Amino acid sequence: MIKILIADDHQLIREGLKKILKEELDMNVAGEAGNAEDIFKMVRDSDVDIVLLDISMPGRSGLEVLKELKHSHPKLPVLMLSMHPEDRFAVRSLKAGASGYITKESAGEELVTAIRKVVSGGKYISMFLAEKLAFGLEADTGRPPHEALSDREFQVMTMISTGRKMTEIAEELSLSIRTVNTYRARILEKMQMKSNAELIHYAIQHGLVD
Repeated sequence: MIKILIADDHQLIREGLKKILKEELDMNVAGEAGNAEDIFKMVRDSDVDIVLLDISMPGRSGLEVLKELKHSHPKLPVLMLSMHPEDRFAVRSLKAGASGYITKESAGEELVTAIRKVVSGGKYISMFLAEKLAFGLEADTGRPPHEALSDREFQVMTMISTGRKMTEIAEELSLSIRTVNTYRARILEKMQMKSNAELIHYAIQHGLVD
């Protein structure tokens, strides 16, 4: 029996994932978590075989949680779930130790297959991402400026680039406005830009926002 921990702060998403998984006789949802603290407690106290982890958790991002999970439980496979297209966060997730990455939009078709593959020790990525990696678009030389951003800075940059206000970003990430403004300042410095308008233009140009 594959014991699964679903980590997502939206109850409707968790219910939808459970509905998909309940059809599988060899899979069991062993627990649910809506924040980082609950994730670490359940992993520590429960016997789970895989964590389905939302990349946009409140407070600490899913990537931060992923890195800590891989440090404390290096053999525990983590399958990242995201509302964001693969070209934004998938490579960062895999580099941080994830065993796979699927979008919530494709979960209905791919979730069960992805779980089986990563629990057996494999990696799960889509054909799109496999081609991107095969062509070496993540080479260290000639990297675009946004690759120099930390995971949290990249997350804030994409949110700014969709036109969200600092107050909205702070609320969604459970951070203070001062902290978000600090991230913004670092982003502008690393990207060598001076305004949100420049960030938005860059993000659109590089396909980082819809």
